[in-house]
Amino acid sequence: MSLKYAVLAALLEGEASGYELSKVFDVSLANFWPATPQQLYRELERLAGDGLIEARTVPQERRPTKRLFRLTAAGRERLSAFAAEPTRRPTAIRDEFLIKMQAMDGVDPAEVRALVEERRAWALGKLARYERVRERLLDGRSEEQHLRESDRVGPYLTLLAGITFEQENARWCERVLAVLRERRAPAGPAGQALG
Repeated sequence: MSLKYAVLAALLEGEASGYELSKVFDVSLANFWPATPQQLYRELERLAGDGLIEARTVPQERRPTKRLFRLTAAGRERLSAFAAEPTRRPTAIRDEFLIKMQAMDGVDPAEVRALVEERRAWALGKLARYERVRERLLDGRSEEQHLRESDRVGPYLTLLAGITFEQENARWCERVLAVLRERRAPAGPAGQALG
C-alpha cells in the first residue's frame, strides 16, 4: 500500500491544510502509517495531479497563503474501491529494536535494561496521546454510544488497534525487564553462563 490511501482516508474528516494533515498523521495515523511532513507534501501534490484531491488557496494576514485540500469524487471512489480490496499480506514486523534483543546475550545487562526502559517509556507516551485522542473522539459519550451513533467509526477502531499495540509493547517490556532482573549472570559464547 502506498501513502496515498492514508492521505485520502485522512481527508475523509474534511478539508485540511498540509500542516493540519501532518498533525493528523502525527496523532491519529502514526500508530499504523507514519509519514514525514516532506513525504506528505509530495503525496498531496501527486494526488492533486491525479485528480483524487483538489486544492484551493486561502490568503491569510501576516502569514503565507494557505492551501487547503479536499477529496474529489474520484478520490472517494478510489478510496472506497481500495477499502473493499482484499489485503495482500498480513502485517510483518520490521523492528531494529527486536534485532538488538535477538543479539542481547553478552551485552552489558544495564545497557539492555536502558534500551528496554526507553522502549517502554515510548509505548507509555504513545498510549497517553492515544487516550487523549480517544477522549476527544468520544466527546463525553460512552464507547458503545460512539460506536452505535457516530457517522464514522473507522478512526476510533484504528485508534483502538494502536492502543492495544502499545499496551502489548509496554507489557512485553515489563516482562523483559523482569527476565533481566531474574538472570544471575549474562550468557557467554554458545549460551554458557559466565558466572
